[in-house]
Amino acid sequence: MEEFRIRDKDEFINLSQLLKALNLVESGAMAKEIIDEGLVKVDGEVEFRYRRKLYNGMIVEFNDNKIKVVK
Repeated sequence: MEEFRIRDKDEFINLSQLLKALNLVESGAMAKEIIDEGLVKVDGEVEFRYRRKLYNGMIVEFNDNKIKVVK
């Protein structure tokens, strides 16, 4: 499982921002598209909100990737 560290000054990162930061998508539009299609899970549940706030300890799954958000 890969880890993504939130910057010290931030409490959370949006789901679409995380996907872009890890280069799992090429753009925000692509992130929105794959989220709308139900291809992303947050903590085991399909997530349809591209601005979903991700906090410390949450796990995102997409395309055989598991990413744990850490602070």
